[in-house]
Amino acid sequence: MHMSTVVAWVLKAVLLVAGLVFALSLLVALLVLALAWALRALWARLTGRPVTPWVMRVDPRTAWSRMRPQAGPFAEGSTGSVGRRRPELTDVTDVEPRAPRS
Repeated sequence: MHMSTVVAWVLKAVLLVAGLVFALSLLVALLVLALAWALRALWARLTGRPVTPWVMRVDPRTAWSRMRPQAGPFAEGSTGSVGRRRPELTDVTDVEPRAPRS
């Protein structure tokens, strides 16, 4: 066996072990979350409360209202460079077209 073959097999083994560790860590995290939800549901049943799902309450309006005051000079309706109209260009001279030189 050549050294490159041994290195290739060792690299494959290391990558396989790393993949298995990653998959097992995801499985453990999923099991911990499932156990936590089951305990929460059990506690709700024991205390007579309804079992409510876990939800992530996201209201996009809160982020918008939080960032709106920080918009600075580029905010809508402000006197920043974005809100200003361009000045009229009255001193522009039209160019007369001519045939290209060949």
